[in-house]
Amino acid sequence: MCMAVLLGFHPDFEDHEPGPDHPESPHRLTAVRRGIEAAHLGEAVIEFAPRYATHAEIGRVHNPGYAEALEEKCLQGGGYLDPDTEVSPGSFAAARRAAGAGLEAIERLDRNEAAAAFLAVRPPGHHAYDAHSMGFCLFNNLAITASELISRGDRVLIVDWDAHHGNGTQNCFYTEPNVLFISLHQYPFYPGTGSLDEVGEAEGRGCTINVPLPAGTAGDAYRLAFDELVVPAAEAFSPSWLLVSAGFDAHRSDPLCDLGLSSGDFADLARSVSLLVAPGRRIFFLEGGYNLSALAASAGATVAALVGEDFRPEPATTGAKANAFGSSRSDRPAQIIAEARAIHERSRSL
Repeated sequence: MCMAVLLGFHPDFEDHEPGPDHPESPHRLTAVRRGIEAAHLGEAVIEFAPRYATHAEIGRVHNPGYAEALEEKCLQGGGYLDPDTEVSPGSFAAARRAAGAGLEAIERLDRNEAAAAFLAVRPPGHHAYDAHSMGFCLFNNLAITASELISRGDRVLIVDWDAHHGNGTQNCFYTEPNVLFISLHQYPFYPGTGSLDEVGEAEGRGCTINVPLPAGTAGDAYRLAFDELVVPAAEAFSPSWLLVSAGFDAHRSDPLCDLGLSSGDFADLARSVSLLVAPGRRIFFLEGGYNLSALAASAGATVAALVGEDFRPEPATTGAKANAFGSSRSDRPAQIIAEARAIHERSRSL
């Protein structure tokens, strides 16, 4: 019998309208739901409507003045917050509910309602800083959830496999010893952060791990990174909760990024990372992913993995795509992974 997974969704998320030609569109959620339905998981998927995060809960991560300015901007009809991020009248309600989705997931998982939660939320969150938006993101949904867990005395593993570095999340926990933040991302690339030498500071030194991968990197390199770096580092950290920034723009068909993964690879990653904490302590947050067919397939494969089913619209990938991007050495991802592991081990020993 497969395990159950909570699916967080609400119509408010579709009321965030960043513009007719914007890649972060409401159609993304339609694609996610279509992909999960295609996996035929039946009663193993338990849908719930997330609550709003309170102002105090948002304030654990974000400056109150920023939240107030964001609300006022939406009340006035919306507009651009930065060159990439536009809001509409419905965006503030969507952002508050996206920020509350992880908090409600904690409450439901604490009641043993499921083994994991997948939050089909938007706007996404991992680029958002304490006092400003960035990269389509308004509130940092995952960071707000992690802050709640830390306040309870939990140790939190954050894995961010979005193709873009989770700079907002990293910044939030850069000095925090009770969070292990691991990001695998395309590099050099937007937002320009996430180099190997970003390892955390003060008490959080050694609790940030970045794996900056070249364009064309395929799923076998990600599996190597999990086997050689992510799993050993997480086991040494001994987390009580897992939070995943599940962006699917590392898919080989994504129009904004240049990595080489498939939906089959995301199934492998979800299964591997879920084993690092006990059932009932796993929350996945939708981040990027802008090819709707690829997003549907990847979300379906990921949610199926969370309930113990093997749904693979595409097979897993190997490094064949690297040559198409002119990689000077086909073994470069493996070299980066080895260097990241060595840097992490040194930073933890200092």
